[in-house]
Amino acid sequence: MGGGYDVWFTEDAAEFLARAGEHLAADPVTGTVVSTISHRVRDHGRGELPHCWFAVVTGPDATITGIAMRTAPFAPYPVYLLAMPDDAAVALADAVRARGEDVGGATGLRPAADRFLAAIAAAGGGRVEQHLHHRLFELGTLVDPRPVPGRLRAVHPGEADLALAWIHRFFADADEQAGRAAGHLAEASAFGPEEVARKLAEGVLWFWVDADDRPVHLTGANPPSYGVVRIGPVYTPAEERGRGWAGAAVAEVARLLRAHGHRVTLFTDQANPTSNALYQALGFRAVADTVQLVLR
Repeated sequence: MGGGYDVWFTEDAAEFLARAGEHLAADPVTGTVVSTISHRVRDHGRGELPHCWFAVVTGPDATITGIAMRTAPFAPYPVYLLAMPDDAAVALADAVRARGEDVGGATGLRPAADRFLAAIAAAGGGRVEQHLHHRLFELGTLVDPRPVPGRLRAVHPGEADLALAWIHRFFADADEQAGRAAGHLAEASAFGPEEVARKLAEGVLWFWVDADDRPVHLTGANPPSYGVVRIGPVYTPAEERGRGWAGAAVAEVARLLRAHGHRVTLFTDQANPTSNALYQALGFRAVADTVQLVLR
């Protein structure tokens, strides 16, 4: 492999975790997406994913220098990269092309994702465009928001349809608030009733309800992986905004997760100043930038 890097692929999530688990556990915050998804695939299967592989990039001394995966359920099925040297990202691009795969996008940590897709474009043609820019945050000292009426409670199984409708609205409203045209459309279309059922079974979906037990806000999370939990989605219907529901719910979910010994993270859309200000006011601090890129 060029530059002295070797790229190892597997479609077996258990095999991947056996090889890369120690590396992921060493930095569980920036690796949260890969860790969560690989554990999910190991425990529940790949389902109908058109692509499902995990990759480990090793350097000349055989130590792991990079991690990647291709598990996105929506077009263009981007490759997700964790941090790695530029030359390792190029070696990964060469290895993916050698597999005969058509790559239309990349996502993950910067600058690895940028370098990877630039190498794909240089070899096969096309223009790289930034689709979404997110920032990963970890909760430091939790700052209590202003008190609001109501309480946090788990979403009931009979409320699954409402939860799904709100999650779809979350994606649409996120694009509207950021001034984008359907940037999350593909992700929303890939999130169906089975995902809500899974979150209910995992106990990671909550409503903030008012005094009459009426849902006014939804907060979700992913189950813990290597001690890290990622909050999201976070959604308040338009008619309920400005009342402090989101801050109260996220703070209470974070408190609940920390009570179980977990580190708490989330992603923010850098085109949405409202959510960025909210989470930083609660005590979340920036860790790393991620990007979603497409090849035109």
